[in-house]
Amino acid sequence: MMLNLKYLPGRSLRRRLSSVFGRLARSQRGMAAVEFALVAPIFLGMMLGILQICLIFFAKETLETLTEYAARNVLTNQTQAAGYNASQFQANVVCPAIHGLFDCTKVMIDLQPATLSNINTSEPNMTFDGSGNVSNTWQFNSGSPGDIMVLRVMYQWPLFTGPLGLNLANLSNGNLLIMSTAVFKNEL
Repeated sequence: MMLNLKYLPGRSLRRRLSSVFGRLARSQRGMAAVEFALVAPIFLGMMLGILQICLIFFAKETLETLTEYAARNVLTNQTQAAGYNASQFQANVVCPAIHGLFDCTKVMIDLQPATLSNINTSEPNMTFDGSGNVSNTWQFNSGSPGDIMVLRVMYQWPLFTGPLGLNLANLSNGNLLIMSTAVFKNEL
């Protein structure tokens, strides 16, 4: 609506302007779109954050199950009987148990005998080379019958921050290290 102020006398001008602005203030057209535009980014960010956390919990539980399976293989002396080294153990025991959630080549396995006084189940301090790959060296010693063993299975879970900047990374390369540990005694 175009106002021609030249034809409006003083008092009447104020009434007409307040009438026009009053109608604009009372108008409900487009209000839902404006409200949605204000709320949508926050809602979308929360939904993406919830989805990411659910995927992380699912990945952690899958890694726990995988570690149980691999530990049982060592515990029952199947690994020792087959004479597996680290890459054979990963290819023949760990990778067949992964069902598409993880990239098998990025699963890190640390298996070593321990004594009751030196069991280490903490997260390792990860180091990276120039291209962002893990440069740690992991032990693979399936032990002897009767040995107490510590098996740590680790994976770098990729993260996305989303519109709200949710950052769950615990590694310097922006990924989340998820780890599962099993302590057991080899069968005699």
